[in-house]
Amino acid sequence: MDLKNLQEKYPLLITYLEGNGYSGLYIARFKREIHRILHQAKLKGWKSYTDAYLAYVKISKPSSSYLREKRTFIGAIENFETLGLYPNRCQRHQILRKSSYDLLSAEFKSVIYHYCESEKVRGKKETTIYTESHNATTFLLALHQKGMDSLNKITESAVLEIFFQNGMLYKSSSYKKNVAAVFKSCIPFFPGDNCARILSYLPALRENRKNIQYLKQEEVVQIKSVLEDNSFLLSLRDKAIGLLALNMGLRCCDIAGLNLSDIDWTNDIIHIKQKKTEVPLELPLITTVGNAIYDYLMQERPKVQCQEVFVTQTRPFTKLQDSSMHSVAKKIMEAAKIRINPGDRQGFHIFRHHMAITMLEKGVPQPVISRTMGHTSPASLNQYLNADFSHLKKCGLSIECFPMRKEVLL
Repeated sequence: MDLKNLQEKYPLLITYLEGNGYSGLYIARFKREIHRILHQAKLKGWKSYTDAYLAYVKISKPSSSYLREKRTFIGAIENFETLGLYPNRCQRHQILRKSSYDLLSAEFKSVIYHYCESEKVRGKKETTIYTESHNATTFLLALHQKGMDSLNKITESAVLEIFFQNGMLYKSSSYKKNVAAVFKSCIPFFPGDNCARILSYLPALRENRKNIQYLKQEEVVQIKSVLEDNSFLLSLRDKAIGLLALNMGLRCCDIAGLNLSDIDWTNDIIHIKQKKTEVPLELPLITTVGNAIYDYLMQERPKVQCQEVFVTQTRPFTKLQDSSMHSVAKKIMEAAKIRINPGDRQGFHIFRHHMAITMLEKGVPQPVISRTMGHTSPASLNQYLNADFSHLKKCGLSIECFPMRKEVLL
């Protein structure tokens, strides 16, 4: 907590809020919280923004909604003062806490550091590095909390206790795979066989795969009817997003991140750099999709200095977040009156799944499908093959040579 920095910079925060359409009441709450921190931090010896929040916790029986509001405002002030980040209505700010990495011993930190640096050099995706290093960090922290602060102290029983509790599996196979990736990468950096030994302690877990729900043909018809008609069940923005997902199979993150410059209107082509794989992808702009995007841009999209095609529908108008895409998909399902029961799959990935299945059923070669879907590995198509019923039926074997007794059918 740097009170001098907050005192000097908080007018910039207020100016930002005023210029981006935030209400006077909301801005007044920010001002009140900032003044409280500036005036009481020295008097009460607060060393961090967490201390400022805990002062509210000590109030007699504060409600959960009251504390949640205080965490949001204090967290936003901390993010602004320490990181220079301004509030975002699409994101709930929380008070910064020490990470699990900060609590590790020096040798365990070295494991995570060497893994991250070596995998960056190899060109592994940043998101993959983050996920694997995060899982390995929690794994090492659990061992550290058991009194093992170096690799040579780690025992097999301690490792198994992390994966199994009360005789039940507590960690997933993907968690184990991520931890293993870190230790495999670190074998050259640590003398002896400690990394290899710890790898041998990791349990052999069977990788489970869930059955993926798919769109039935009647559902596709209903979805198309609400996306292509002229009713007002859906906004022009949501119609354009739905048609992009259904007809072009783009991932949610790529739709949300689609820039105005990514669309070549002259040649009817969309050029993007995929967020998940960071690999360029070029797709033909289908007429129905292009018309829907054009209608949205001309008739509904607010006039804002934002390079992304799709923006929020309330002030301050900002790019549509990846996390907001699920609510758009849900609106489309509700308008089509499908998948409204608990447990029904409603996200946009089911649209992507439908496109892959459709191409498989039409006999499109698998390498072409992989390129269209933006896959970097041919194995990524395997999950879609399980729903290619038109071809799976051809693999069925007759059982007429194995007659059943009448009693079996009774």
